[in-house]
Amino acid sequence: MASVTSAKPPAVEDIAAQLTEAVLEHRLQPGAKLREDEVGEIFGVSRTLVRQALRAMAYEGLLTIEKNRGAFVAKPTLKEAREVFQARALLEPTTARAAAERTTDADIALLEQHIEEEHAALHRDEAGRALKLSGDFHLEIARIADQHTIEQFLRQLVARSSLVIALYWRRRNALCESNAHHALVDALRGGDGDSAEELMKGHLMDIFSQLDLRDRDEGTTSLKDALKR
Repeated sequence: MASVTSAKPPAVEDIAAQLTEAVLEHRLQPGAKLREDEVGEIFGVSRTLVRQALRAMAYEGLLTIEKNRGAFVAKPTLKEAREVFQARALLEPTTARAAAERTTDADIALLEQHIEEEHAALHRDEAGRALKLSGDFHLEIARIADQHTIEQFLRQLVARSSLVIALYWRRRNALCESNAHHALVDALRGGDGDSAEELMKGHLMDIFSQLDLRDRDEGTTSLKDALKR
């Protein structure tokens, strides 16, 4: 991630991108407050630009903006957590099947690179970074399937999944114990749509089974610390 201090103030898109990355990598936890003055000080921009960036993130479902209280990292309810994975279970298996019919050697190489980077992040004890890479892996499959509308839906669902996992994940050190992604790549490489569809179903069910759907308190991290790499 680029440094938050530079000679030229960052654009709204850059501010939103860096804050989004901090959320998806669990450096900013669900429920964390983003104060406009603090964000503006860190990035060296006006509160007007900060407000635009926060609104963009709220539109993507990553923040909630409460009148007279400010912006907070979204905190999905138990009902929302279930709905997110139900939606993914409806969309992603058929997307995986479609991807199997279109996958190229270049696509396989990119997916394998995602897996390598994901495991490298885990070895560095960067579980949040590994989770983001895992989500990117799923989005790449949607891209390969050439289903642009579904890809846009999935982008929001994967982001919401990250928030759900931050709150309800039962075994935080078991993000990649299974070989689900490797198996999916093998099915795509072989053009096996049936296997790709079934593997994706099982993979999503496995993730959902690792959620502890009970209320819990979120941790706290300062905004400055969350934006450091």
